[in-house]
Amino acid sequence: MPSDEHDQDRGTRYVALGDSQTEGVGDGDDRTGLRGCADRFAELVAAYDPGVRYANLAVRGRLAAGVREGQLGPALALRPDLATVVAGVNDVLRPRFDADEVAGHLEAMFAALTAQGARVATVTFPDIAKLVPLARGAAPRVDALNDRIRRAAGRHGVAVADFARHEACTDPRMWSADRLHAAPLGHAMIAAGVAHALGLPGSDDSWTRPLPGPPPAAPTGLRGVAGEVRWAVGFAGPWIGRRLRGRSSGDGRTAKRPELLPVRGLVSP
Repeated sequence: MPSDEHDQDRGTRYVALGDSQTEGVGDGDDRTGLRGCADRFAELVAAYDPGVRYANLAVRGRLAAGVREGQLGPALALRPDLATVVAGVNDVLRPRFDADEVAGHLEAMFAALTAQGARVATVTFPDIAKLVPLARGAAPRVDALNDRIRRAAGRHGVAVADFARHEACTDPRMWSADRLHAAPLGHAMIAAGVAHALGLPGSDDSWTRPLPGPPPAAPTGLRGVAGEVRWAVGFAGPWIGRRLRGRSSGDGRTAKRPELLPVRGLVSP
């Protein structure tokens, strides 16, 4: 274990950039604290590099442009050896969506971080229509963004955890009640996928395999319709209301972990 500041500088510096998924929404709560895929991934890194220090700059509700504008500069200032960049779903769900524009913001972050010497990882996104039937019209947008993410990542040597290619990633047990944020099991899957994409010691492709047992059957008929109505009232309605008022779930929020701190002692619910 590092015993002084000089020794600490030898440990990996990991910085996470992104939106609510990276912040950890769906894994814990705002009262007890959020864990999330970035915290879980930092813990996987710490298993082989106890000196790793970790910062999480993500803020829920951010569009890709907002992640680039608000987080890239602070991330570069922390001189990361390792970074994750995950954004774009909030853009997909907006009325106006330009896959090239969104991917351009992601690629600018890939370019800046890798140019400074960081090893960078990102993800693709699963078929949203399998999680939210009412959002099936967004599926082509997700496909278009995923295609551009893969190409941009290839140009900059960025590792990709390609969740879009694996059916296990749309198992409802991986997702919270709002169907847009991963549940604790899903956050663990994302962390494992990123570790595998980067070739971390001890990682493997187990995250791509189906969970034991069949997933719960989706209700059909009137029960299915009622479930979709409840989801629309409970989750889609408030989201649409914020959009109409020009508000975001991230308004007034700042990064939960803006400085590089040891992963040892990381408080997780």
